[in-house]
Amino acid sequence: MKELLKISHVTKYYGGRAVVTKALDGVSLSVEQREFTAVMGPSGSGKSTLLNVVSTIDQVSSGEIWVEGENISRMKENALAAFRRDRLGFIFQDYNLLDTLTVEENILLPLNLRRESFQSSQEKLHRMTRAFGLSDELKKFPAELSGGQKQRAACARAIITDPALILADEPTGALDSGNARGLMQTLDMMNQKLGSTILMVTHDPVAASYAGRVLFLKDGKIWCEILRGERSRQELHREILAATVALGGDADVR
Repeated sequence: MKELLKISHVTKYYGGRAVVTKALDGVSLSVEQREFTAVMGPSGSGKSTLLNVVSTIDQVSSGEIWVEGENISRMKENALAAFRRDRLGFIFQDYNLLDTLTVEENILLPLNLRRESFQSSQEKLHRMTRAFGLSDELKKFPAELSGGQKQRAACARAIITDPALILADEPTGALDSGNARGLMQTLDMMNQKLGSTILMVTHDPVAASYAGRVLFLKDGKIWCEILRGERSRQELHREILAATVALGGDADVR
């Protein structure tokens, strides 16, 4: 597999002269194309900061981040805006669907922002709605959808631009166990069938067990790594729980 994301010796400080916090401490890792990587760790471990610097919401204090061979840590603001629009997909805890837009309009929003042609947009829309089972929901508004349908619409919107990387920030954090399982099955489908590369931050060992690799952070550093390999998801889940206990973390063990 080809390397898609490379994080090299990244450090991130917050605060000023009086109080300085080192959120990331020389983190280095790589993610290959079509890989599904979960990042776990207790509160304050640096996992959300890691997602923020990869998404370019925050800038690194030192180190470099490369996506598809391009150094995004040195990009100018205009280039960063285009990078976020065209090459990243985002999945949030609360869907972030716009209530005043239909499902169709929500899914097409990223394509409209980059002024893609009507024909191309419609072709991509129909491909995504078939993949996510939303063909009968396109004219509905988010308030008319079930939780599962909202999840699928948010995922379709995230992937419709064919981004290099999908970033998922605690996607199951506000969901009950049934909806959380449905969302993770959707992310698994995106990875396995649609070839999406996913980097997910989560507290939930069940959610993490859908990934092919799980990284644990502690005090801004990579503490350990678990590879799924040929093991079942249940076996991986047990190892994630054991690592969480050893780390003394605050994972959601539902």
